[in-house]
Amino acid sequence: MNNPNLKLTATKNFDVRFSEVDSMNIVWHGNYALYFEDARELFGKKYGLEYLFIYENGFYAPLVELHLNYKQPIRYQDNVEITITYRNTDAAKIIFDYEIVNLNTHTLMVKGYSVQVFLDKDYQLVWNCPTFYQNWKKEKGLL
Repeated sequence: MNNPNLKLTATKNFDVRFSEVDSMNIVWHGNYALYFEDARELFGKKYGLEYLFIYENGFYAPLVELHLNYKQPIRYQDNVEITITYRNTDAAKIIFDYEIVNLNTHTLMVKGYSVQVFLDKDYQLVWNCPTFYQNWKKEKGLL
């Protein structure tokens, strides 16, 4: 059953480490891609859409778009929470939205999204949703 109000999300709290900040004591911009990756891995484990599951079904799912919108700087030792939300689409893509919130101030720090496509084992772009992905969506009530 397709439930348009269904939201698949996962949330992870973490403290910003010294190795993640630059000389201004704010998170270096490249680390946001790592935070988003951690969220995707968490989502995959929670909902059964892990990278190995995709691979075992004969596909790769490379990231082709990554968008970040910085609202406030995140600093060393800030306690933050990243929430990843699956964005359902009819396209042969996996799209996630992200929000990072400072848990001490409850301030939205960063918003973003990512887009992944499917490649077959010959690295050719797949234009139609793979069967395993359609089945996953049905199982989760997204179709």
